Amino acid sequence: FAAKDLNRQSQKCVKEEKAEKLKLKKAIQKGNIDGAKIHAENAIRQKNQALNFLRLSSRVDAVAQRVQTAVTMKQVTGSMAGVVKSMDSAMRSMNLEKITNLMDKFERQFEDLDVQTNAMDSAMSNTTTLTVPQGQVDSLMNQVADEHGLELNMELPNGQNASVGTASAATAEQDELSQRLAKLRQG
Repeated sequence: FAAKDLNRQSQKCVKEEKAEKLKLKKAIQKGNIDGAKIHAENAIRQKNQALNFLRLSSRVDAVAQRVQTAVTMKQVTGSMAGVVKSMDSAMRSMNLEKITNLMDKFERQFEDLDVQTNAMDSAMSNTTTLTVPQGQVDSLMNQVADEHGLELNMELPNGQNASVGTASAATAEQDELSQRLAKLRQG
């Protein structure tokens, strides 16, 4: 429930980011550079807030997965105890086919546990914190101006576009990880 609420908050921030970008565009059209900077900062702040909500949602999911892993471990432990008992009876009868089937079942359960553990560890290790540097503000202002065919009347130092590419790469990596996690949950 908490994770879904955090996802809704993230979506709300994304909508507010889009609204700030529209205000940024209008400010650039009017030549209001100071207002444009404020709207650019607000848009970046909303984007970062949306990412933070998604990260928090991911952490809540990770905690839920840890609880689920503990429950699964208890079940696996019970299953392993049953397998050991079955193996004892199989060993007494020396039925090789029965022993092989039991060992295959044990291996499948162990592999399932490894997949769940790896998914949880991956989700927990891929969280980072973002800040709002001035270079991102300037880059966003240039990007919005370029997208809408507007001329921005201010001088920006070269090399600012690299931070947008880095943020895009981080977002793409986060999207890929989210998709992998969703596939693991379904499977």
